Amino acid sequence: MLSKYLNSLLITALFFLLIFTSSSCKKSFLETVPKGKLIAQTVSDYDLLLNSNNLLNTGGANAHVFLGDEVAVAEPYFSTAEPRTQNLFKWEANIYETSQDAPETASLLSQLYTYNKIINEVGDATGGSEQQKNSIRAEALAGRAWVYFMLINYFGKPYTQATAANDPGFPIVKVADVNGSDFSRASVQDVYNLILEDLTTAIPDLPVQTTYRIRMSKAAGQALLGKVHMFMGNYSEALPLLNNALDNINSSAIPIELTDYNTAFAPGGSFLPVSFFGPSTPVINNNPETIYARQFSNFWITTSELVISPATVSLFDSSDLRLMFFANTPFPIGPPYQAGLLRRMGPLTTSYGVILPDLILLRAECLVRMNDLTGAVADLEALRLKRMPQAEAMVPAAVSSQQLPLLKYVFEERIREFASEGVRWFDMRRISVDPLFSNTVFIHQIFNEDGSKQEFTLPAERLVLKIPPKILAENPGLVDNP
Repeated sequence: MLSKYLNSLLITALFFLLIFTSSSCKKSFLETVPKGKLIAQTVSDYDLLLNSNNLLNTGGANAHVFLGDEVAVAEPYFSTAEPRTQNLFKWEANIYETSQDAPETASLLSQLYTYNKIINEVGDATGGSEQQKNSIRAEALAGRAWVYFMLINYFGKPYTQATAANDPGFPIVKVADVNGSDFSRASVQDVYNLILEDLTTAIPDLPVQTTYRIRMSKAAGQALLGKVHMFMGNYSEALPLLNNALDNINSSAIPIELTDYNTAFAPGGSFLPVSFFGPSTPVINNNPETIYARQFSNFWITTSELVISPATVSLFDSSDLRLMFFANTPFPIGPPYQAGLLRRMGPLTTSYGVILPDLILLRAECLVRMNDLTGAVADLEALRLKRMPQAEAMVPAAVSSQQLPLLKYVFEERIREFASEGVRWFDMRRISVDPLFSNTVFIHQIFNEDGSKQEFTLPAERLVLKIPPKILAENPGLVDNP
């Protein structure tokens, strides 16, 4: 049963919630009854649950980093990598052993329990006003939407309106009960409907001001809902939400802005010095580009097998300061890679909640699709001016005046901005069902020491991950992906 899996996993998570390793926590405020149930009583208790590091961190839920076609691998390092790494890169059907917990479900299901608890219980909490209760519940609804957006983009097919109602998605769990049973996979459409409903319900009650990056604000909720519509191909619905999100950022109580790499990498700049772990970037809670902080451990920063492909390297101009995040040698040091390959140096944790560069590039894409090329170019150049010298930041004229070339350029800019951080995998899923990119073939390359290489082509069925075998073993009625 999924309940058995959740029981062992979530009781562990509840223990950490008891300890409450939150940066804002002063003391333990929760208590357990003999059966080990978690009890929160006051509005303040539920408010503090939203500050938990358990919600900020998704640990090793990083499969998407190795699935993107912008990355490659180098020998002799790849052949000694752990089996999960090798399976992911080769787009194998089976990633995990039968007894192995999958990070892509473990951390997210733990977070789901917390959000469901808050959603269902905060209304009966003591103390606080109805407005406070509504705001806390709204944050939990939006958080649950984010969790399901991640789960459906791991385990459900890319959204297409024609088939979504019949495509298997992920079980919908709306109660905080580790003893639940009879789990079955809802359709992709059902999961997206839940995400849309949660966000639409939440946004009116979300805080207008962003005061703490780990907490959901109105700007973050609007940005996430706009992104969901983008993934569904609903561009006319997405654009006003993305616009409103960018407008609401202006009312933030903390700085939300693009970092100017021209300044950060200048002598005495904030990103210097550069170490084995890359430039000295701020942690996610202090990063001004973070709107809603969620992060995973990108532990491949401290290994040597993962690189960006020569095709990806060729997308960068030599003056692009984003190249400062890459090295041409293995970790921590060694002879240069073959074929001009580059390895991302840092940071050790990757932000993938709601971040300003993604929001700007999503709006640029949306504007292109709605044939506002001028607006799209303005967004692209607003980002590029913060990433390289002005002379190189302008979008080429031959590209800026044509819709399809400009759309391709937006996706290339997304690769430049997020190379080896996992974003490309989710873009690949969207591209795979987009008629404008119908002939796209995704490949992975292994670069051998002798200069030869091997190539793997992504099969269509591997645009989704199979359900982890440990969950399947405990849920005999749960249908797996092919």
